[in-house]
Amino acid sequence: MLMNDIFQRMEELEAQLLHAQTEFGSLKERIKELLEHNQQLIIENEQLRKVLKRESDYAAHHGEPTAEQAVAAGQAKEAAGAPHGVGEGYDNLARLYHEGFHICNVYYGHLRMEGDCLFCLSFLSK
Repeated sequence: MLMNDIFQRMEELEAQLLHAQTEFGSLKERIKELLEHNQQLIIENEQLRKVLKRESDYAAHHGEPTAEQAVAAGQAKEAAGAPHGVGEGYDNLARLYHEGFHICNVYYGHLRMEGDCLFCLSFLSK
């Protein structure tokens, strides 16, 4: 009777170890996904900082408003009911796309990692 109890307890312990190993594997996979996503966000953030700095430097040297000032001016125009330029929005989206960002509704604002996006190109051709 004692030997059967020992074997039964060993089988229970083995099942618990297998369950713990499975849980550990799934946690490891989730951490891997989070690290990849974090790295992608770091790259995207660096890209956005470069674009913002480039636009701010350009604006400062050419006497144009900075991005923050342009946003504030756009909000003031909207509040006053002034119409936007028809091509202005398209030009901004085209510029963002050529700087390496998605402009399609599927991945809007994400960094393009693998060349051209058919959704974005379709949107630009409209």
